Amino acid sequence: MKKLARYGLPTAGVLTALTLAALFAWPREPVDFEAALTVGRRPQIRPDYHDVVIPPNIAPLGFIVEEAGTDYRVRVRSAEDALLEVASRTAAIGFSQAAWRRLLSEQQGNGLWLDVCVRREDGRWTRFDPIAMRIAEAPVDRYLFYRLIKPIHILRRHINIFQRDLESYDESLALSNRSFEGGCINCHAFAPNHPDRMIVHSRGSEQTGAWSGMTVVRDGRITRVDTRQLVRDPESDRGRITKEMAAYTAWHPHGRLLAFSANKISQFFHAVGEVRDVFDSESDLAICDLDTNTVTTTPSISRPDRLETFPAWSPDGRYLYFCSAEPLPVDRYREIRYDLMRIEFDADTGRWGELEEVLRARETGLSITEPRISPDGRWVLFCMSDYGAFPVFQSSSDLYLLDLNTRDYRRLDINSEQAESWHCWSSNSRWIAFVSKRRDGMFARIYFSHVDEAGRAHKPFVLPQEDPSFYDRFIETYTVPELSRTPAPAGPRALSRAIRQPPPDDDARQDRDTSMESMGIQ
Repeated sequence: MKKLARYGLPTAGVLTALTLAALFAWPREPVDFEAALTVGRRPQIRPDYHDVVIPPNIAPLGFIVEEAGTDYRVRVRSAEDALLEVASRTAAIGFSQAAWRRLLSEQQGNGLWLDVCVRREDGRWTRFDPIAMRIAEAPVDRYLFYRLIKPIHILRRHINIFQRDLESYDESLALSNRSFEGGCINCHAFAPNHPDRMIVHSRGSEQTGAWSGMTVVRDGRITRVDTRQLVRDPESDRGRITKEMAAYTAWHPHGRLLAFSANKISQFFHAVGEVRDVFDSESDLAICDLDTNTVTTTPSISRPDRLETFPAWSPDGRYLYFCSAEPLPVDRYREIRYDLMRIEFDADTGRWGELEEVLRARETGLSITEPRISPDGRWVLFCMSDYGAFPVFQSSSDLYLLDLNTRDYRRLDINSEQAESWHCWSSNSRWIAFVSKRRDGMFARIYFSHVDEAGRAHKPFVLPQEDPSFYDRFIETYTVPELSRTPAPAGPRALSRAIRQPPPDDDARQDRDTSMESMGIQ
């Protein structure tokens, strides 16, 4: 009940559904599933798990049976045997974590069926057609990071980044903006193959005194990097860098370089429909070398007549992918559409290759944003929407997959009528996590989908919660999901202390000693 305690008291109905069964025992009469009256259809359950593919290391998938009754029984079975049975006096169905974990381990790669029986007011038991699901062979990365914000986020209040253990319901705070008096927390990023490295962006103010820039965790040290103050690499190709803070970042697989976009972004509002929108009037790409505290760029990715944003490295570090568009006046914001581009880069020599078009907006008629390359190097997962560079605010935004071997792309079947955006890959390329507003059009929730070797994305399921009715009353929205095999390399106290520290005397100096040991944090 940790989440409920944090976000307000649960209703009496929730308490009844979740706790009375545990507090009071009742006679559990055996139910003959085969003898029960068959209904001839599947039961209505929330969330809907029929035909989903789930990881072999996911927390129990509890649900609400939306069928009237006085008692409920759920039997979980394989093709041969009954494996688990749950009895409940309410429509809320939950599973023991230990029993669920054992079941998934034993049935990894196999199908599961859930038989639901409901006792009617007349005392007769009715049985519904089974709910089918399959347990994948491939696990999902154990940890998930995400930001929680209010759905109407005009003010920088109560912005938190959380870390969730997907094998259980355990959620812990990674960073809260309350710890530095309400500054903004932007994106967070983790280095592939380097569990000791992460980045958090923050924006303070003169009132709060908090740090504005990147807080970098690397090799047990926490440093602060303001890309606006770094020295330009004398060997860098000519190219401008917009004098804005780094916004979107991507770790090079070697763990030393950071590609970043410097964006001049403003938020504006509509009178009807989705009232929020974002306009990017100026943006460039560059690379930050964390060993030398220098930045480098090339005119191909920092042109004054183009907008360049959303950097993403190929897993071999050879290509930098990004999105590029022609800048237009704000009154023509609906005409801005981004292309998907890439450029070759040699991390050892710092040499740039030729700019290459991967997919043009004029071919799709839509704006291409948020590219993420699968760790096996086969696929590019990206969003396409009617216009612009902020798909989370557009119901037209869908997820697409591009095959880098053939350059063919397609809209994934897992999309809904509402916005899908902010997505990431699991390290084994078999799972994606993304946010979707499919439930109500307002609150973004995190969903998971299994992607097989052929690039087929299977029916998604929502991030499971211990209370299956949790999302009915939760009024915050999820953004920026990032999967990781390991927990955060620094705790919230260390990160917030680094952000709160006064700036060094020399603003250009980026190697201030903010190691966890020097700050007295273990």
